[in-house]
Amino acid sequence: MASKVVDLLYWRDVLKTGVVFTGLVVGLASLFQLTVITVVSNLFLTTMTITLPVCLLYKTLHLVHLSAGEHPFQSYLDEDNSLTDEDTVRAAEDIVLLSATAFATIKRLVFVESLVDSVKFVMLMYLLTYVGVQANGLTLVIVDCTRDGSIRL
Repeated sequence: MASKVVDLLYWRDVLKTGVVFTGLVVGLASLFQLTVITVVSNLFLTTMTITLPVCLLYKTLHLVHLSAGEHPFQSYLDEDNSLTDEDTVRAAEDIVLLSATAFATIKRLVFVESLVDSVKFVMLMYLLTYVGVQANGLTLVIVDCTRDGSIRL
């Protein structure tokens, strides 16, 4: 893990480093203008606009007997991202386990292991974009209220 970070910092693989640092800059710029909820929900919506149609295409091809019916993202779903006991003990146990569970659940939802759950996830992310917009407006109202104690809309 440390060698991968060093490779990124010293630009040993220019393409990979450029993609990572561009993603970081775009992410930070997005967070500067928008709330975290809006950025995260739009990121997942963008990802789901690719994975959900691909999964539906494979299911449709299987229904008309043009493919074997394998899941298009099965290799990603089969990857073992679990942590060893030694690594878990070093880190704060509750935080590490919570993040591993969240990652596994998000991976399952994004790569459409269950179509119904993934569609629910898309709907939730879409609704969270509206929550993010309202949170921005609420922040402006709070800042305006604290200046002189009166509420102006």
